[in-house]
Amino acid sequence: MSTSFKGNKSYLPSKICVVCKKEMTWRKSWAKNWESVKYCSDTCRKKGAKSQV
Repeated sequence: MSTSFKGNKSYLPSKICVVCKKEMTWRKSWAKNWESVKYCSDTCRKKGAKSQV
């Protein structure tokens, strides 16, 4: 990320969850794999895996 975090989440990148369509904001724990993040939670990941089968 080129801009540093200023305490305001509007500066952070965001994505839309493919299952529930909620907006999810970048998290430090996702820094290494942000490009591959698709789901906002474990629950959505499980629902998404079922719908793809």
